[in-house]
Amino acid sequence: QVQLVESGGGLVQAGDSLRLSCAASGRTYAMGWFRQAPGKEREFVATTNWSGGRTYYADSVKGRFTMSRDNTKNTVYLQMNSLKPEDTAVYYCATRAGAWSSGSYYSNDYDYWGQGTQVTVSS
Repeated sequence: QVQLVESGGGLVQAGDSLRLSCAASGRTYAMGWFRQAPGKEREFVATTNWSGGRTYYADSVKGRFTMSRDNTKNTVYLQMNSLKPEDTAVYYCATRAGAWSSGSYYSNDYDYWGQGTQVTVSS
């Protein structure tokens, strides 16, 4: 069982930056970031493989967000630049049980989720 704890959310203005962190209780392999805005379904943001060498992004965040990881700290990050009001959501990190190398765009492929951190971007 892996426990995930997100942090770093907050209230910012449009154009500002935030860095989210997701600390895992143990070693993880592929990881993902998702977000859910009020009244909307959870959506994919980014995923990275076990080494961080391959990372994929949703079109809506490509070029603005960067996912990275530090396996010595069992932590993944989401650097969010040029934030927009439509980025407002609860952000979740997730992973899957076992040695999962590739990551996924689909939330159903993930077994473990953090509690989420709120990001609010004002216009």
